[in-house]
Amino acid sequence: MAKLFEFAVIFHPKVVRDALGNETQGPDKIISDPVFTLAKDDKEVAMRAARAIPEDYLDKLDQVEIVVRPF
Repeated sequence: MAKLFEFAVIFHPKVVRDALGNETQGPDKIISDPVFTLAKDDKEVAMRAARAIPEDYLDKLDQVEIVVRPF
């Protein structure tokens, strides 16, 4: 039996240092709007979320977070 889940994909920019040694980081960004879906478990939802990652971010997967919420 399928259960209801919600997922979103978030991008966390890396921390960078400026010329004075100050650390700065750009704002986090939602790169895949929250989506409601029916699935058997959270692993299936995570797989669907991974497919929703835009191509522009595929080379930055270490900065991408998939968030899954069951209901």
